[in-house]
Amino acid sequence: MKLSRITAFSASLLLGAVLALTGAASAHAAPTVAAVDYVALGDSYSSGVGSGGYDSASGDCKRTPRAYPALWATANKPATFASTACSGARTSDVTAGQLTPLNSGTDLVSITVGGNDAGFSDVMTTCVLQSQATCLARIATARSYVDSTLPGRLDSVYTAIKAKAPAARVVVLGYPRFYKIGGSCLAGLSDTVRTAINGASDYLNAATAKRAADHGFTFAEVAGAFTGHEICSGSAWLHSLNVLSVSESYHPTAAGQSGGYLPVFASAA
Repeated sequence: MKLSRITAFSASLLLGAVLALTGAASAHAAPTVAAVDYVALGDSYSSGVGSGGYDSASGDCKRTPRAYPALWATANKPATFASTACSGARTSDVTAGQLTPLNSGTDLVSITVGGNDAGFSDVMTTCVLQSQATCLARIATARSYVDSTLPGRLDSVYTAIKAKAPAARVVVLGYPRFYKIGGSCLAGLSDTVRTAINGASDYLNAATAKRAADHGFTFAEVAGAFTGHEICSGSAWLHSLNVLSVSESYHPTAAGQSGGYLPVFASAA
């Protein structure tokens, strides 16, 4: 059945109004990525240790264009990009030396931090070199630290970020699980120890997510992205013990940065 002229005219007016409103909404939408000022903070998981190609100017911080912050900046071309992420950084290092690029115009911030505070490097060293009982005891100590001390340390960092960049969207990224249980590794740590290490990573992530949420920040969980790519998976995006470059041990490879961290951050950002 054909529309009458009046009905058709009314429909065209309605369509015009809808298009006008849509255009108005688009005009007031969020700024494009090109207008974003982005700052990356944190530890070795944000500087890119393990993925190679380090910028010599970054010294011991070992920043690299293969890390997820630089990859995101290359793909999206924000107005400005700065990374002060540094290998070995703890929460106190972030507040003391990484916040300079932040200001009231900063739109986006990313950060990974907390693992070094909780002593995860020492956990891995202990578990590789000492007995299972000693390893499990060291993991218990790390979990106790996450309960008692880490929340306050994270609060200090998050409060400092908020004070310097009050309008920024802050994305706090977690850490992956290290091991595929029952995987392809025929030697090394027992599955009991591997399970305990994975559980400790989950424990750290849960505590970090809680503190991030309480500050109004977005927590981006990466364990799911690394599923199927853990150590012992046969397609690992994480280094196992690397005796030729010990500092890269238990860090994401270049594939872990581009295939694991980058898409998770891109979705959250």
